[in-house]
Amino acid sequence: MVVRRMDNVLIVVDDLEAVIAFFVELGLEFEGKGPLEWRGAERVIGLDDVRQDVAMLRVPGGHGRVELAKFHRPKAITPEPKDAPANTLGLRRVMFAVDDIEDVVARLRAHGAEVVGEIVQYENIYRLCYVRGPEGIVVGLAEELD
Repeated sequence: MVVRRMDNVLIVVDDLEAVIAFFVELGLEFEGKGPLEWRGAERVIGLDDVRQDVAMLRVPGGHGRVELAKFHRPKAITPEPKDAPANTLGLRRVMFAVDDIEDVVARLRAHGAEVVGEIVQYENIYRLCYVRGPEGIVVGLAEELD
């Protein structure tokens, strides 16, 4: 048995609308949002008395999704440090292939994003960077060179 696909990555957020706008600007397709009212979710995530809103965004072409969750109850916990550096243990970023890295960075800056380090070229293969968006979310961008 092997993994068939990666369905989604979950990001817990406080400002659901701002993060949705950030990912839509990046180029993901908004599928919808609403309250998660399935009580089985509490058993899956190991929390009681959960009230949350979720939003789902799809990578164009349908290969993968980003799920956003805003917890109303219990209140979300803020990690320390808030803007953890790249060598912090745990999931640090999600990377997306883009057509024009400069254009994407410029559009994301309108949503408060900033480049973490700088845009660099890896041989004659990629241009790469990390961008920190709303709520400290880090996404990697990779522009494949011809």
